[in-house]
Amino acid sequence: MSRLGYSTVTGLDENVEAVLCYVGFWITGLIFLLIERENRFVQFHALQSILTFLPLSIGIYLIAWIPYVGWLLADIAGFFSLFLTLVLVIMAWRGAKFRLPFSGKLAYEEIYR
Repeated sequence: MSRLGYSTVTGLDENVEAVLCYVGFWITGLIFLLIERENRFVQFHALQSILTFLPLSIGIYLIAWIPYVGWLLADIAGFFSLFLTLVLVIMAWRGAKFRLPFSGKLAYEEIYR
């Protein structure tokens, strides 16, 4: 049972599940979106993880193919991605529905409509 009293399918605390949605980038977000059918808090974080990190992963991969400077730009984007992950993990652990400007808005509207 979670601190807030909301249950999850796995039996883990909802904040732990929300954190795990970000730890594996979009892959764990997809896993939790598929298994967690009742808890909207976890569903929101899972969908925001997918909508944020899947395009970011594809973008970093494509940037890396730019001749001469691609790897440097991809590394910079990768560090940004890790920083963003850290921020989202902290906010999920605190129990906040921290919404990113684009992907967070889409995820919130989809889950809480």
